[in-house]
Amino acid sequence: MVNTLSAVETNTWIRATWDDFIASTENPELQKAHFYYDSGYMRIENMPIGPVHGRDNLIVASAVDLYGAFNNLQLIAFAGTSFRKVNERECQPDLAYYIGTNTQNLPQDNQPIDVDTYGPPQLTIEISATTLSDDLGRKRLLYERLGVSEYWIVDVENRRIIAFAIANQGSRQIRTSSVLPNFAVDILEEALLRSQNEDNAAITRWLMQQFQ
Repeated sequence: MVNTLSAVETNTWIRATWDDFIASTENPELQKAHFYYDSGYMRIENMPIGPVHGRDNLIVASAVDLYGAFNNLQLIAFAGTSFRKVNERECQPDLAYYIGTNTQNLPQDNQPIDVDTYGPPQLTIEISATTLSDDLGRKRLLYERLGVSEYWIVDVENRRIIAFAIANQGSRQIRTSSVLPNFAVDILEEALLRSQNEDNAAITRWLMQQFQ
């Protein structure tokens, strides 16, 4: 068990009570960390974010927003936001989206979003520069139990998207999204490849051509 904040290990899953976890989230020394909790274990990520991680995050967000605009979808996006099921689990994905008619009454404060009140986001996305094995493993199980509809992992090193559809607390790989109807993962992978040689404006113009 974790009994003091000084004992908290980062960047690995450790056994902890919910109270231990909450105390860690309130530690001012960990303000910039990402927090995860599931089934009696917590993970605190405080690794620095490099330029490729940061840029891929923006490209993915831009692609989803553009697709939503061209297809007249209702989208509310969150970056680095906490989603909490009290006493059970919490996650802080790089990107998360509520999609559809349930986007109207989401909270407007800086507290973690209560999934018992607002439901989980339909889509969560992790940008994996140094956490790929964990994003594929324990975090995927967390998102399955949380009840999101789709979970995407951006494998920064290999410029690929590993996307999962989630149902009945299980998941299967997909190449076409359902929550963003007919969105092809291949297009997003091509956009990430283009980022090695093109600026963001050029990538945005290319994405607009694909979505038109």
